[in-house]
Amino acid sequence: MSFYPVHKLAKLAGISVRTLHHYDRLGLLKPAVRTESRYRLYGDQELLLLQQILFYKELDFSLEEILQMVKDPNFDQLQALQNHRHAIETRRNRLTRLLETIDKTVSKLQGENAMLIDEELYAGFPKDKAEAYRNEAVEKYGSQVIEESEIKLRQLGKTNFDQLKAEQEEIAQTLAAMANQDPASVNVQEQVARHYANILAFWGKSVGGGNPLEAYKGLAQLYVDNLRFTSRNGQENPEFAAFLSKAMTYFVDARLNGKKSRNRDIK
Repeated sequence: MSFYPVHKLAKLAGISVRTLHHYDRLGLLKPAVRTESRYRLYGDQELLLLQQILFYKELDFSLEEILQMVKDPNFDQLQALQNHRHAIETRRNRLTRLLETIDKTVSKLQGENAMLIDEELYAGFPKDKAEAYRNEAVEKYGSQVIEESEIKLRQLGKTNFDQLKAEQEEIAQTLAAMANQDPASVNVQEQVARHYANILAFWGKSVGGGNPLEAYKGLAQLYVDNLRFTSRNGQENPEFAAFLSKAMTYFVDARLNGKKSRNRDIK
């Protein structure tokens, strides 16, 4: 049989030597042996009993209650361990549910109320590129339009903003897969309509002096003039840029012509 001096048992159990001395005074955990020099030595049975004591303490039993239980002549260590397991599983499940509730509440609060900071608006871009993109947008559309757009995006909250970015990526992938189709085809134009709505959600309706269709047509030209705006994974693709620009231009012209036709009908 192995014996542990008090300091070694304390270290093994993660408690203090003073705690073990206290348990000894209470009669809760007596050492198996006391040497002639009055040193306490604990054996295997004491280790098991200490485990039981610590389990009960974890379940918020008082030392007096624990003493009554472990000194009961009918105390069954195996049954006690099984009871401990069941109690800990129950507590774990309850704590898991509480953590899930907290996570949902935090997500809700962040998604609905927490405004994004500037760094989150341009997350994913190297800092110098993010600044360059913003400066170009300011030069093209004006600082007031860009600032209004950024305020609107901040108010979306992280959850909605992330959803908007995810939708943008999904649309881009879909259009990239259609690059060999006719830009004016129904399928392509359906995706361009989604692209326009997504872009408008980022810009806000004040872009282009309140004429977002013209601003969108300007973006179509920008895609051809500056290939980095349609690059994927750092790779520029002139063919895709040309396809997307044509599809966007067709979309705008069809909308504008439709408006003109409706205006003539009204007159």
